[in-house]
Amino acid sequence: MAETLTQEQIDALLSSAMSGEMVETSKEPDVKEYDFRAPKKFTKERIKILDSIFDNYARLLSSYLTGLLRLYCKVSLASIEEQRYFEFNNALPDYVMMGTLDLGIHDDDIGTVTAIVQLSNSLTYILMDRLLGGKGEYKDADRDFTEIEVSIIDKIINNMSALLHDPWEPYVEVNPSVVNIETNSRVYSAVDYDDTMILVALEATVSDTKTIITICIPALSLDELMQKYVSKSVRSTRRYDAAREQERRDNIMRALNDTSLDIVAELGKTSLDVSDVLNLQIDDIIPLDVSIDSNVTLKIGNKVWFDGKLGSFNQNKAVKIENVFRSEGQ
Repeated sequence: MAETLTQEQIDALLSSAMSGEMVETSKEPDVKEYDFRAPKKFTKERIKILDSIFDNYARLLSSYLTGLLRLYCKVSLASIEEQRYFEFNNALPDYVMMGTLDLGIHDDDIGTVTAIVQLSNSLTYILMDRLLGGKGEYKDADRDFTEIEVSIIDKIINNMSALLHDPWEPYVEVNPSVVNIETNSRVYSAVDYDDTMILVALEATVSDTKTIITICIPALSLDELMQKYVSKSVRSTRRYDAAREQERRDNIMRALNDTSLDIVAELGKTSLDVSDVLNLQIDDIIPLDVSIDSNVTLKIGNKVWFDGKLGSFNQNKAVKIENVFRSEGQ
């Protein structure tokens, strides 16, 4: 759609036309950057499937945290996006709780599928304060975590990972387990910095404090997993309605039967010079490349479908079909 000029732009154009000057009225188009080194692997359909899985997981997590802390906790899915791991890691503080999970998918074609669960420091300190007898308040502290704190969070992340089983169950059997807990984001080496990751951000609200839980899964592993299991499961769960399918086929055939096609009867071919064409007169004879007894070919598009004898029917030129040439694929 063409851009509509404002009254000010129109006045400026008229003034410039009178003075002989040029006025720039066009706007720079919005340009969206695209990283060809890390092309997007996931379609909207796959993102929609992940959205459903982690939306169910968020509800389970809400119940778990509410029961654990004896405080009202609400967890909701905030976003799902593709991102390079170093971009995600650079945004983290030096000291943060990160758990490495093995999703426990036993398939030689896929191999080990790992995931990273990262708790924001606000959530980590709320959990520890509440479980150690406090009110569940967040106090910022720029320090490494103690062994007791790591042990507490290790148990919590183990329980959180077990909740992944039910949301994934309709698609694939997963048995997640925690491999290790890392507290320094700068030395974390479970994945390469250039790997493309699927980042699932869950917003957890605890006592009016908003915190973030991030789950990172390597895009390559998740792509293989969804190709082999999730896509197959989605196709198998689609209900097959025989009556509706037959109705759809009938509608297609009715539409095809009412479609008009041009059939061309070709008597023969020949080549003439341009000078000969310009000098043609009435009663001139043009010899063709076929004999007078040859059949006329009938074409639909560029393909010969029939041939037959030229004649007349009800005082109209007609062709009586003698041979059919269309194949089964036509």
